[in-house]
Amino acid sequence: MDRELAETLTTWRRHLHAHPGLTLHESETAAFVAARLREMGVEVAEGVGGHGVVGTIRRGGNRSVGLRGDMDALPIQEQNPDLPHRSTIPGVMHACGHDGHTTALLGAAALLLRDRSWSGTVQLVFQPAEEGGGGARSMIEDGLFRRFPMERIFGWHNWPGLAAGTVAVHERAVMAAGARFGIAFEGHAGHAALPHLTRDPMLGIGHCIVALQSVVSRSLDPLNSGVISVTIAEGGEAQNQIANRAVLKGTARWLTDATGEAIETGMRRVAEGIATAFGLTAQVDFRVGVPVTANHPAEREMAAAAAGAVTAVRRDLAPAMTGEDFSWFLREVPGAFVWIGNGPGDGGCELHNPHYDFNDAILPAASGFLAEVAKRSLAGG
Repeated sequence: MDRELAETLTTWRRHLHAHPGLTLHESETAAFVAARLREMGVEVAEGVGGHGVVGTIRRGGNRSVGLRGDMDALPIQEQNPDLPHRSTIPGVMHACGHDGHTTALLGAAALLLRDRSWSGTVQLVFQPAEEGGGGARSMIEDGLFRRFPMERIFGWHNWPGLAAGTVAVHERAVMAAGARFGIAFEGHAGHAALPHLTRDPMLGIGHCIVALQSVVSRSLDPLNSGVISVTIAEGGEAQNQIANRAVLKGTARWLTDATGEAIETGMRRVAEGIATAFGLTAQVDFRVGVPVTANHPAEREMAAAAAGAVTAVRRDLAPAMTGEDFSWFLREVPGAFVWIGNGPGDGGCELHNPHYDFNDAILPAASGFLAEVAKRSLAGG
C-alpha cells in the first residue's frame, strides 16, 4: 500500500472514530461508507438488513467472494480527553475497533480496484449491529446471499496484545457461541417472620447460583471449554416480606455445539431440581445470541496463505470466549475469520475499554490481507 492511500485511510478511520454510530443507529456511518465507495466507482446497495451496505466490484469471471467489515459502536463514554479524534457523541464510542474494520474494508476495495490481475466478483459487506443487535441475521434475512451471491466469505477482528499487523489463524473455533439466560423461581409470598407459611424463591436462586457451576465442572468433558456466569439476581420488594418471585440472569459461552447443548440441558435440570426440592416452580429462558465462530478447513488454509503473503502469521493462539456475529455468515457459506494484532493493550487499550483506540498502523496489513484473500479465493484456491 502506498503512503497516500495509507494516509487517506487513517483520515477516514479517525473521522469514523469521532462520529460513531451506536448499534442499530449506524445511518451516518453507512452514508459515509456508501459515499466513499461511490467515489471509487463501486456499485452500492444501501439499507441491507437495516443500515447495512454492500459494495460490489464486478470484473468478468463466474467466481465470487465476500469480505466483511462491521460498523457499529458501543454505549461507552470515551475517556481519551487528549485524543484529537475522540468521540463527539456523548456516551458512544468505537471501543472495539469497528471503525478500523470498516476502514480496512474500504482500503481493500481501493487495492482491488487498482489491481488488474484478478477477475470475478467481490462483495464488500459492511455489517451493522454486530454488538448484540443481530445485524448478521438481519442481513441474511434480507437476502444477503441471494441478492449478492458469494462462494466464500472472510472477516477479521483487531486483537490487542497481539503484535501489530500479525495475523492469527485458528484451526477451527475462533470465538465462542454465546447465550443469555434467565431463570425465574416462583413460590408463595408472605411475612418474613412466618417463613413456614411461604415458599421462598430466594432460597431457590441462592442454591441455583452455586449449583449452576456444577454444570461446567460435572456435565462437560474437561477438554471442552464452557462458562456460565450469573450476573444479575432480582427479587423482593420489602425487607420484611418473602417475595413471590426471584430471577437470575446471566450468560453462557462454549466452543462446540455439543457443549452448548450440554450446558442448556444441565441448566434446565438444575433449575427444575432445585424448584422441586423447595416447593417452587422454575422457568428457564435460554436464548442463543451467536453460534461458535468456526473456520472451514479449505478457507482457513486460504486465509493463512493470504496472510503469509502480506505479513507475519501465527497459528498457535487459543480461541477466545467472546462472541462474534460473523458466525451466522459462516453457517450460510464457507469462510474464515482471523485476528490481526492491534499491538500492546497497555494503558487500557483493550477491547470494550473506554481508553481503547484502533491502531492506524495496521490498516495496510488489514486491507492487504482482505484484498489478497479475495484474489486467492477468486483464483480458485
